[in-house]
Amino acid sequence: MIKGHGDDLYQYSGIKMNFSSNIYTGTDLSALYSHLSTCMEVVSSYPEPLATSLERMIAHECGIHPNEVLVTSGAVDAIYLIAQAYRYLGTCKVMTPTFSEYEDACRVFEYKECDDASMCWLCNPNNPTGSVMPAGDVLDLAKHFQLLVVDQSYEDYTLEQLLQPADVVNSEDIILLHSMTKRYSVPGLRLGYVTASASIIKRLREQYRPWAINALSLEAGKWLVSHQPTVIPNLHAYLGETQRLRQRLNALDGIATQDTMTNFFLCTIAPTTAAELKEYLAHKHGILIRDASNFTGLTPHHFRIAAQSPEANDALVEAIKQFTSQWRSI
Repeated sequence: MIKGHGDDLYQYSGIKMNFSSNIYTGTDLSALYSHLSTCMEVVSSYPEPLATSLERMIAHECGIHPNEVLVTSGAVDAIYLIAQAYRYLGTCKVMTPTFSEYEDACRVFEYKECDDASMCWLCNPNNPTGSVMPAGDVLDLAKHFQLLVVDQSYEDYTLEQLLQPADVVNSEDIILLHSMTKRYSVPGLRLGYVTASASIIKRLREQYRPWAINALSLEAGKWLVSHQPTVIPNLHAYLGETQRLRQRLNALDGIATQDTMTNFFLCTIAPTTAAELKEYLAHKHGILIRDASNFTGLTPHHFRIAAQSPEANDALVEAIKQFTSQWRSI
C-alpha cells in the first residue's frame, strides 16, 4: 500500500467537505446503525469462518450459485488474495493510470509487469479517470490473457453497461470484483466480494484466511443486502451534477478537467501543483481533495474530485477560484 490513497481525512482536522473519497457522502445510514446497536453481542463470539451466510444472500441477489461468490474484507483484500492464488502465472499487465493496489499486490507476489502478460488488471469504471470500458470490449480484452481481473467497485456510480456476475461464472478467464463499501457507502466496514466460476472461487478459498470478515461487518452486510437502502436517491441527477461541477471548474483559470462517466473525475492545475492546492483547501476552507500525483502516469498537477451536493460543489469552486486568483495576482 502506498501513502496517499483517497480519503486521508485522518491526517487533517477541521475538514467540513470531503471530495477526496469517490464514495457518495449524503447517505442516511441511521437504520443500519440502529440495527447494529441491537446485535452488539455478536462481538463476544467468533464469526463464521467463511461468511457463507452472506455469500448465499449475495448469490441469490445476483442469480448465481453460492459457490460462485466469495466475500472478502473489501475489494483490496480480494486483490491481494487473487495475486497470491495466481502467482504461478508470473506476469501481469496493469491498465494505468489506475488504482495502485494492483501493482502493489503484483509486486508483493513477485510478478513481472509486461505487455505480453498472462494476467491483466482492469478497473472499470476506472479510478481515477472515471472512464468506462463497454462490456463487449471487456470480453474481447479477456481473449488476450489467461486471466482478466475486472474491478467493478464503482459499478453503482455509472449508467454505462457493465458485465454482470451471470456473464462470467461460466468463464475460466474472468474475475469480477465488487465493493459493498462503495455500493452502500460504508468504507469503515471493509466489505467486498468476488464473483467468478466455481473453480476460480475454489482456488481463491484455498488461500483464504479464516474469520476474514468480523462479526459486526457480517451482520451489517446481511442487513444491507436484505434491506437494500437507497444510497444515491437519483443517480441520473447526481451524474448531471457531476457534469455541472466539471463545467464550473473548467471555467476557472489554470484548471482543466477530463471527461468522466461516473461521479468522479481528474483535473489538472497549472502552473502550481495539486499538493499546494490540497493544502490550501484543507487549511483555509476545510475542504479535502485527492492529490493524484502518485498514480502511475500522472503528474504533480493532477488532482481528483468526487462530486457531492450542489451546495458543497459550489463551495469547492469558489474556494479554488480564490486560490487561483491569489497566485495569478502575484
